[in-house]
Amino acid sequence: MIKNIIFDFGDIFINLDKKAPLLEMAKFGFTELTPELDTIFKEYEMGLMESDEFIDQLQAIFNNASREQIKDAWNSIILDFPEERLEFIEKLKNDNKYRLFLLSNTNDLHIDKVKESMGLERFNRFKNCFEVFYLSQQMKMRKPNANIYEKVLADNSLIAAETFFIDDTKENTDSASKLGIKCWNLQVGKQDVLETLSHL
Repeated sequence: MIKNIIFDFGDIFINLDKKAPLLEMAKFGFTELTPELDTIFKEYEMGLMESDEFIDQLQAIFNNASREQIKDAWNSIILDFPEERLEFIEKLKNDNKYRLFLLSNTNDLHIDKVKESMGLERFNRFKNCFEVFYLSQQMKMRKPNANIYEKVLADNSLIAAETFFIDDTKENTDSASKLGIKCWNLQVGKQDVLETLSHL
């Protein structure tokens, strides 16, 4: 029996354009995701560098781009947060049938952009729906590494078999399912988080 639900954030609640940052960065020289860039992106997501250092590192690679251009390109991934999804998670919280958690691979620049685009009042309404609001850069870990799921389970005394995890990235749900967590790999554009209860 499912007692706990762990939700991803991007493309589950807030819509993303995952190709936008790379297209925007192509304007100042990006051609492919090199191992160096991949490392910088992942370390930033794990909170291993501050935003200023992250921009510095990208500027060292794309030296004809201004700091503002880099920041804007990076944040172009963030789109809208549909009101019906906010109302859905608020109702789920008020029903009080499940313990609710958020677990997101993200970073400070994206969270600042989310607060700006949603507005602080809506962002706080959303955040308050969860018992714990786990962000990768604060945890110094990221999905799909097993340790991030193990920490959420251990911190909150959750039993894997009683826990349901929703994420749009198959690598993340595959990793969680190996720990015995029941998973739904949501297909963006074909499925919606509003259907959660029918997948439990």
